[in-house]
Amino acid sequence: MSELQELLRTCREIASHPGKACRRAAAAGRKLVGVMPYFCPEELVYAAGMLPVGLWGADMQASLSRRYYPSFICSLLHTALELGLRGELDMLSAVMIPNSCDSLKGMAANWKYGVGDRIPVVSVSYAQNRRIPAGEEFTLSQWRKILRQLEELGGEAVSPEAVRAAVAVYDRNRSALLRFTELAGQHPELVTPGDRCAVLKAGYFMDRAEHSALAERINALLESAPASCWEGLRLVTTGILADAPALLDILEENRIAVAADQVACESVPLRYLTPETEDPLLGMARRLGTVEGCSVLYDPGKQRGRQLIELVRDSGADGVLWLMTKFCDPEEYDYVPVKRMLDEAGIPLLCVETDRQTANYEQARSAVEAFAEILRETKN
Repeated sequence: MSELQELLRTCREIASHPGKACRRAAAAGRKLVGVMPYFCPEELVYAAGMLPVGLWGADMQASLSRRYYPSFICSLLHTALELGLRGELDMLSAVMIPNSCDSLKGMAANWKYGVGDRIPVVSVSYAQNRRIPAGEEFTLSQWRKILRQLEELGGEAVSPEAVRAAVAVYDRNRSALLRFTELAGQHPELVTPGDRCAVLKAGYFMDRAEHSALAERINALLESAPASCWEGLRLVTTGILADAPALLDILEENRIAVAADQVACESVPLRYLTPETEDPLLGMARRLGTVEGCSVLYDPGKQRGRQLIELVRDSGADGVLWLMTKFCDPEEYDYVPVKRMLDEAGIPLLCVETDRQTANYEQARSAVEAFAEILRETKN
């Protein structure tokens, strides 16, 4: 097996069995803090000497969580809460829960009531109108409050230098992963849609410094690879979550590559580095103010549509695949204006529903196959 394939296999193993990676870190004596979507200040957890681990749900059927949420709440929250209620997250010392969408606003209370004190909650708030001075000041005040909670949890004070060092670790990781997404789009013959997702997902369960070294080695191997002779299709993906193994396999079977993405758990947070400021917490607050193109962040001009058009043109993609998280109101609200923008730009769009509790993607298979056939006929 080539070195590249071995590294991709390592990422697939971590992404497919995140519990193993988390238990190894816990066994080594490191405290773990679960981080739910979206845009939580993971750098502060890292600065406090603890390991942030992503909580983006799991592919499973939820049952216990239905006592707390109705069935029409998105499966990211259902399955994350289910894991907590089942005791499968008891290795965590705390969990960060933001209130960035209507469904998440009740998550902290449900968690406290159902899971209880064995995994305490660190509530995360930030300004929606985050660019104006008042919004920046509010977000900064929240980062300071969260840092105090993490200091109590970790048992020691966190210096500005430690925060600055953590920010540097995360910015290095963002740069490495953003470069990886570019190279993966250029070499679909080497990196399948599933491989691409695994490399990005693995970072949620590793020390980011270690993950950066892994991603940078993958990048070096891709940069030295011969030019691609890919004759399949290329799509830009967008949505909240692209971690749907069955759907990614369908793309691979139809010779469809992911040219680029505008996905909340993938490239959306990678494109923005932290500005240097005397107070690193202020830099973190300002970075959040620069993030664009996500349905859970205030976006009155729908920059997401503009960004998707640019991604399609810059990557040479044949169209856009919208991965619509089932029961996600912000995504559904975004879909109509963004589709209108793509239609006006002449960019084909396919919307496929994804759900953590869905085992059968045969309906999606039919839609993808039909979309691919239309795109191939248009190209020819």
